[in-house]
Amino acid sequence: MESEKLSVEEMVEYYKPDVQSLTGYIPWLEAQKGNEMSTTFQGEGIGEHSITFPVYDTTLMNFVKTARASSLIDRNYVYVYSRYGIRGEKDEHRLIKSATIKEMGVLWGILSRYIIKGMTKGTVWAEGVRNGIYLELLCRMKEILDFWDREGKETR
Repeated sequence: MESEKLSVEEMVEYYKPDVQSLTGYIPWLEAQKGNEMSTTFQGEGIGEHSITFPVYDTTLMNFVKTARASSLIDRNYVYVYSRYGIRGEKDEHRLIKSATIKEMGVLWGILSRYIIKGMTKGTVWAEGVRNGIYLELLCRMKEILDFWDREGKETR
């Protein structure tokens, strides 16, 4: 990973813009945690043999669009999962809670999985809201960056 070679100050500057672009969604994610974020299109003329497709909340789609625009979305998130032994939600939550500035790439790997996998399996985007992973990731990233950004300013 590119960020492994950076100092703490450089890491804060590296991650801060993309994290800030997503933290505006924290209040919405808090309000939506546990809720279903998609419905099935039930238009007129849809028969029982027609293909159904999900219709997503507009804010969720804006969140996904903002995340996808980030330069930190990692298409190789699978390697993060294998390297850190992430097998499911419990492992994701455990790693998020224990993450430090050095594991910011891991946090982005978890977010990347939900964003990228959601592009082919639509229920994954809604799952990230429902199970609170997006909220937990953003809060932890913000907490880490706020701590180290403050530390860096105090030593200057």
